[in-house]
Amino acid sequence: MPTVTLLSKVYVDSQMKEVENNLKLILEGLDVETETLGTTSRGLLQISLSGEDETVALRYLAGEIGLCPTDLANVAKFSIVKGYLNRIDRNASELRVDIGVFQPAQVDAVIPLSTLQAQLADGRKLALPKLVELFDFHENLPLTIKIYDMNKENGTIEAALSEGQLALYRSWTKSLLDRLLILGASFNEVLVALKRAHYDREIAKIEPLGMFEHAVACKLGTDATGLIPKIGRNLRKAGFSVYNPRKIMNFFGADCGLLISS
Repeated sequence: MPTVTLLSKVYVDSQMKEVENNLKLILEGLDVETETLGTTSRGLLQISLSGEDETVALRYLAGEIGLCPTDLANVAKFSIVKGYLNRIDRNASELRVDIGVFQPAQVDAVIPLSTLQAQLADGRKLALPKLVELFDFHENLPLTIKIYDMNKENGTIEAALSEGQLALYRSWTKSLLDRLLILGASFNEVLVALKRAHYDREIAKIEPLGMFEHAVACKLGTDATGLIPKIGRNLRKAGFSVYNPRKIMNFFGADCGLLISS
């Protein structure tokens, strides 16, 4: 009966039922039973599996959700992994990403400021708070990163944004659509909140970033910031932030072509 930690956060106890329903859908047709065991200290979901199709089920879960490496020994150099941004210290010179390494101790992947400057600002020496503001980095935001260096003796991991993550930002910027990032709510909760606020017709699509994290793409001309007080009353446990392509393009000007070219 293997026990695994999924690369998916649970924010409130009431979301456990939704997790169980999602697992049933993902593993439908397989001879396997799952049991939710709880979460790690940072909210990552832990489950156990039993049944003849355990191995197949683990492969499905790794592909659909992602499995935490749990131990630093299981992290491979140059691997592409998913993680969650930790609380951002605006006085720091790095972003810290929780990739699910917590044995024998908690170890975060670190993206240095110099790497972010190279990837997002064509090497311009922008301070971390400015990059956080422009690209809407926020605690619990899911990110896909590439591991570039690690020292298992010292317990350190250095990483960069993956090409897939950069491609997503290029796509978002090129679209010119505001995106309201909602962190800590299910797809159905987001949809219901939008309908109750009568804003569902202002939305182009809802893009899942994780099981409880979504990017709500607003139709052209709709200000995502204005949605927050209207739908926030129905999503009181969620975190909100806004990805604004016009802010990025206005800041970088002609250099923005570097960010939105394919």
